Amino acid sequence: MNVQQQLDQEGVDVRRCEYDDTVELVAEFGHVHEASVDAVDETVIVVADGEQYDIDLETTQRASMNNGVLTIEAQR
Repeated sequence: MNVQQQLDQEGVDVRRCEYDDTVELVAEFGHVHEASVDAVDETVIVVADGEQYDIDLETTQRASMNNGVLTIEAQR
């Protein structure tokens, strides 16, 4: 199951942007009071308002969250 499918099942909108050597995934979690994100190996762990989402990727370069918007940059 890919990232878009994983988050779609959770009701999170995801957009994928492809560049020469990276892929950027942007997920809109909506209005959240508390949110954090951490990348561990090939897994991005998001906690938003007490709900945890584990997103499995083949490779992760960087993950960040700002105002309920998760951005993941991965190497192609």
